Amino acid sequence: MKRNLSLLALTGALALGGFLGFELNERSVAQQSSAAPSTGTTVAPPVTAPTTASPTNTSPAPTYDGGRARTDSESNTVQVVKERQNGLVYISVTEASSTSPQAQLRQRLQQQYGQDFGLPDDGSGQAQTGTGSGFFVDSKGDIITNNHVVEGASDITIRLHGSKETYKAKVIARAPDFDLALIRAEGLPADKIQPMPLGNSENLDVGLKAIAMGAPFNLDFSVSEGIISSLERKIAVGTKNIQQSVIQTDAAINPGNSGGPLLNSSGEVIGVNTQILTGGVGQSAGVGFAIPINTVKKLLPQLQAGTGQVLQTPSLGVQFTDLSTLTSAQRQQHNLPASGALLQQVYPSSPAAAAGLSAGQNSAIQLRDPATGRTASISTDGDIITAIDGQAINTGDDLRSAVIGKRLGDSVKLTVQRGDQTRDVTVNLKSFSFPQAAQ
Repeated sequence: MKRNLSLLALTGALALGGFLGFELNERSVAQQSSAAPSTGTTVAPPVTAPTTASPTNTSPAPTYDGGRARTDSESNTVQVVKERQNGLVYISVTEASSTSPQAQLRQRLQQQYGQDFGLPDDGSGQAQTGTGSGFFVDSKGDIITNNHVVEGASDITIRLHGSKETYKAKVIARAPDFDLALIRAEGLPADKIQPMPLGNSENLDVGLKAIAMGAPFNLDFSVSEGIISSLERKIAVGTKNIQQSVIQTDAAINPGNSGGPLLNSSGEVIGVNTQILTGGVGQSAGVGFAIPINTVKKLLPQLQAGTGQVLQTPSLGVQFTDLSTLTSAQRQQHNLPASGALLQQVYPSSPAAAAGLSAGQNSAIQLRDPATGRTASISTDGDIITAIDGQAINTGDDLRSAVIGKRLGDSVKLTVQRGDQTRDVTVNLKSFSFPQAAQ
C-alpha cells in the first residue's frame, strides 16, 4: 500500500513495506528550557523568547528598523536565526558507483521504502551524490543528522553557514531504528563549532512557534516558520518502520531538510526534521514531521561512544499476527480476543524463547492476498500477548513501539493468554538477529 509520506532527502511518496496485511513481523517492527545533555557538552544559551500579552491587551504597535516594520514575533524569529545559523551543517554524500556495496544497500532501502533517496542510478555506473542537513550538538563537533542521509554513503563532506570550505566527515554511530546518525568532521577548527542547545520535547504545546532550518533542494541556508500542529502523531520511523511519536509542524520542510533542526522561540532544538506528507508531489504540503529531541538526548551518549557501529534495539524475537486485522467472524470461530499479538513463531535463543513463550502450530486459518495471490497460514493455538507493562495491545504497533522504547537489558512484563489461562511473563530484553530467511 502506497502512502504519501516522504523521507526528506527524497522526492516521491513513501510506501511502507512488510509482510502481508494480515501478518506482521516484530522486526519490521522523542516550552521550557531543559538542561543540556549530561555528556559534558557546551551549548549556546537560549534566546529570549517574546512575552505573551494578556488576551485583554491590544497588540503592541510594530517597531521600525531601517524602514522595516517588525512585530515581536518577527523580531524573535530574526534573533533565533542569527543566534543559531552558525550551528547548522550542510551535508553532501557520495556513492563510489551505482554498483558499489554502499549503492546496493541504498537500493535495498529504496525497495523497502518504495521511493528515491536522492541518489538515483543514472545507468552510468558513476558516482551518485545527495544532500541533507544536520546541526552541532556539542563543542567536540558532533553532528546529528538522519540515518537515511548518510547510510550507505562512501564519502561524506560537510560545509558550514557562510563558508565554501568543505571538510570530510565520518560516521561515529548510527541508530537506524530511529532514523538518527552522529557524524564528526575531520580537521574542523574548534572556533567553527557552534553547538545548538537542546530543548525538552515533553514541554511542548500545540500552537507554539516552530522554526525549521536546512538546505531544501540544495538551497544553502533556508529558514521556514510555522507552528507545532500536533503532538499526537505516530508514523513509521526507521528501517523497521515501527510507529513512533513525532512532532507535526506546518513549517515548510522539503527534500534536503533531512536531519536539520526544528527550533522553538527560545532557539532550542525541539526536533530533527525527518519526513513530510507530500500529497504525491514530492515536496511540502504543509505537513512535516520531526523526531522529538528527547529521543536524540536519550540516544546521544550511546551515539557519542560509538566507533562506526549501529546501535542495536531490543527485540522479543517473535513473529506474530495482529488480531485486530482478522475479521470478527474469524476471531469468533477460533475463540480469539478482539486484539493482541498471536504468536506465529518464537525464534530459538530469543528473549521470548528464554521466557517460555510458545508459538502456534495448527495453521487453522488460510488467508489469500488478492494482490499477490499468495496464501498464508495462521496458527490460532499460540500464546497471545494482550498487554505489555500493563498497557493493552490494541494493535501490533503497540507492542513494537513499546519494545523499541526500551533499552538493552531492560525487562518487560507481558500479559499472556494461553488457552483459557492468563498469566504475567517477565522477559529480559536483548538484541536479537533474526535468521536470514525471516528477513
